Amino acid sequence: MALPIPTSYAPMDARLIDDIPDDSIWQYEPKWDGFRCLAFRDGSKVELQSKSGQPLGRYFPEIVASLEKLSAKKFVLDSELVIPEGNALSFDALLQRIHPAASRIKKLSVETPAVMICFDLLVDSEGAMLADEPLRERRKKLEQFSRRFLANNERIVLSPATGDVKVARRWFAGVGAVLDGVIAKRLDLPYQSGKREGMVKVKKIRTADCVVGGFRYASKGHEVGSLLLGLYNAEGLLDHVGFCSSFKTDERKKLRPILEPLIEAPGFTGQAPGGPSRWSTERSTEWQPLAPKLVVEVQYDHFSGGRFRHGTKFLRWRPDKSPKKCTIDQVRQEASVSPLALGRAHSRKAAG
Repeated sequence: MALPIPTSYAPMDARLIDDIPDDSIWQYEPKWDGFRCLAFRDGSKVELQSKSGQPLGRYFPEIVASLEKLSAKKFVLDSELVIPEGNALSFDALLQRIHPAASRIKKLSVETPAVMICFDLLVDSEGAMLADEPLRERRKKLEQFSRRFLANNERIVLSPATGDVKVARRWFAGVGAVLDGVIAKRLDLPYQSGKREGMVKVKKIRTADCVVGGFRYASKGHEVGSLLLGLYNAEGLLDHVGFCSSFKTDERKKLRPILEPLIEAPGFTGQAPGGPSRWSTERSTEWQPLAPKLVVEVQYDHFSGGRFRHGTKFLRWRPDKSPKKCTIDQVRQEASVSPLALGRAHSRKAAG
């Protein structure tokens, strides 16, 4: 590709902070729960690149086709690939796209089509380099690009942005099934490729009360390695939903006397843990079932596909909480507006 930015170009990254900054130097944007993607076009060539530098085009043919249909023949866009599911986003549907079979990908691209939400323009339609310009200029040109080339596009939309911290706080208050948090970017800086200096992110702390349905021993020694967490489903069965292994050394030493007296089958009456996993080795390939007596409060990042997407963080024991009250309802996220509608509305507003 004859573009001023190579496809190996690293997207800018964000530093995690606790609170939304309140200053006129910041532009605020929603933080979408999807795959970060740089989209390159040079004539008939279109490439999608992940944050880690891996090609994504074969997994999202509907996005490639939409980019090929644009009258703009040159550009580099920074964006997020998402898959709407009702009034939510489905990260599981995104993961299903990373599949070796082209026939499977094609089928999913029709059944659960993706949307590209654009939030930066690094090379314009004339092939001119914009990454060296401050964000306030790039955003103006991105909105011009959207008005000219993305009007009424079904698959490629413009992400909302604001300089009003009150709007950003309203977005943050609605974080859930649609948004993953709020991003703030420095208006006065050029694009910070591969760096964290010009962008911060704020994510809402999510907690859940879970039943400890089992545990695994550590791979070495006689300590407990992880707690296996459960939530009751609509049928009243205890489903395994994830694990917690974030214990300090002194806390970990106290676990065996608490857990071992409660060893009792079956542990989980619904979906149960499998065998070895990427976080289990040697002795920890086997798990010990527990009577559903213990409740623990954990902090988590995402819950999708019936599981915590990553390991959770132990917060405290909840002896005051009835295990039967630990239901799947507490981690279900509802949204009042679909992300596709939000993006399209902002694209129409930009088209003005």
